[in-house]
Amino acid sequence: MFKNLKGDLFGGITAGIVALPLALAFGVSSGLGPSAGLYGAIFISFFAALFGGTNTQISGPTAPMTAVSMVVIASIIAMNDGDIDKALPAILTVFLLAGLMQVCLGLIGLGKYIKYIPYPVVSGFMTAIGVIILVTQILPAIGYYPKEDEGLVSHYIPAAEEEILESILKEEAGEGILVLENFEVTIDRAKAITHQEMVNNAQTMAAKEASGVIGTIKVLPRALQRINWLELGLAIATVLIIYGFKKITTTVPSTLVALIVVSGAAYGFGLDYRPIEKIPSGLPIPNLEIFSSFNLSSITPYIFTALTLALLGAIDSLLTSVVADNMTQTKHKPNKELIGQGIGNSIAAIFGGIPGAGATIRTVVNINSGGKTKLSGMVAGVLLLLVLLALGPIASQIPAAVLAGILVTVGIGVMDYRGLKAIPYLPKDVKLGPIKLSSEVVIMLVVMILSSVWNLVYAVGIGLVLASLMFMKKIGDLTALRSDVKPLREEVWSDEENLSQKIKKEVFIKHIKGPLFFGTTNEFQQLAAQVPDSASIVVIRMGRMQYMDQSGLYAMEDVLQEQKRKNITVLLVNILDQPRYMMERIDIIPDLIPNEHIFKNFKNCMRWLSEHLNEAT
Repeated sequence: MFKNLKGDLFGGITAGIVALPLALAFGVSSGLGPSAGLYGAIFISFFAALFGGTNTQISGPTAPMTAVSMVVIASIIAMNDGDIDKALPAILTVFLLAGLMQVCLGLIGLGKYIKYIPYPVVSGFMTAIGVIILVTQILPAIGYYPKEDEGLVSHYIPAAEEEILESILKEEAGEGILVLENFEVTIDRAKAITHQEMVNNAQTMAAKEASGVIGTIKVLPRALQRINWLELGLAIATVLIIYGFKKITTTVPSTLVALIVVSGAAYGFGLDYRPIEKIPSGLPIPNLEIFSSFNLSSITPYIFTALTLALLGAIDSLLTSVVADNMTQTKHKPNKELIGQGIGNSIAAIFGGIPGAGATIRTVVNINSGGKTKLSGMVAGVLLLLVLLALGPIASQIPAAVLAGILVTVGIGVMDYRGLKAIPYLPKDVKLGPIKLSSEVVIMLVVMILSSVWNLVYAVGIGLVLASLMFMKKIGDLTALRSDVKPLREEVWSDEENLSQKIKKEVFIKHIKGPLFFGTTNEFQQLAAQVPDSASIVVIRMGRMQYMDQSGLYAMEDVLQEQKRKNITVLLVNILDQPRYMMERIDIIPDLIPNEHIFKNFKNCMRWLSEHLNEAT
């Protein structure tokens, strides 16, 4: 680990410097504050590097992981009356569960299968992440905070009163005192509610309604009438420096330059700006309430979300691992990488950090700066810890608008422009009425739109289902082109050319080429309609049918039962092992097709036909 000490130290320090402003920004964006982003960066970077399977990877909070975390955090806070301290144990428990799931994914060897997630799903999701970050940062960039808009909050006072009264009634129902003669207790409790409690509840409602893409759009007209020009100026200055400084040099991270320059100017000139939340000083302390206050019912609704976080982190990390492999000409260990990421996320959750994954830009910076071993990622984590210990009070003076400006550039950068540019050129293989579309574009747009305006977790699930269905249809169509079921008069095989006229008249021969599966069952079921009235025997040649699925099995059973009702004898020729096994499982053989009607080759079948047709004359 120490064979490249100088390069790893420089690479880790450089990557840590790049990670600092992003960690603070992602923490603020998540809703848990800048310290949560910094804690996540410290622990995930160190432990994912120590236990992971990619030597040069730098891990920490990323845009996709933060976007999903935002949903979890906002939902659980809303369920806890807007009290973040009350909601924190449940939030961190979900993050801990996601980390443990990642460890399990690595232990059972699923790392190598992550690559099979369809590109349109990933593309639509990444573009949606960009849209979410861009839209949700509009309000902090212009200095508008819904909780502080008295006019907006006042609209929610009646709803807040109803919610508080409903809460009182539920408590009394649980205590067994909600009876008609005891309504005086209810009245007394209602009188004890202060105006400030109602305002606090209304502020929580206003913040919840203004969250996300749809919420931001709803309150945007009010926000634009209340622009804080100083905050907007700080955000714009941050964006301009980030993009402008890159044209001067890429040696020094432009994000860090923007953070220092704009924050220093705002603080130095004594501007009346809004700072970020205070970053606690001292070493991070584990949140033991995760274990002492554990309540399964509080996290049950979020188990699927935790799994989504685990899978998303796995995809994000392994894609970064591939980039690192290409740059260093090495080979990462995917399952070990998942275990390392899971351990990092689990420990970060215990200490109050938000979840993360392998970060491509930070990894590239590390490699370009000389990082070659796991030590570089560990150094990055230690550097961030030192920043926390030494510069926590200074970092607490950073303007919130500066972090909003940083996140705007992150949102712009995270979108999948390659996928968007390809939309006009992808083959249009799906027809919706008169409109022809590309199935991959449909999947990408569905995931992108649903993720942006509805639910990230459900959108990915729907995208995967759509992609799977469309893939099965495509494969079914392609296989069906090569899987033929043709009558004798359409195609005669070489050993059928010299058949007698009697056999040609009374025997109907079918050829099955290719698998009999869900994509070809309709064509096979047409067999009953194709059998001529003069035929008393049907011969099905199955030597080229390698595989039969359950759909094909039941299609075969239906056709054979139809022939039996018509008193037509069916003979099977050269049936292969897998189809025969399937047919024996549900007793098609020997109930519908006795063993004496199954032949190893066509020659034996013809001998049987000659004997039995002659006997019939």
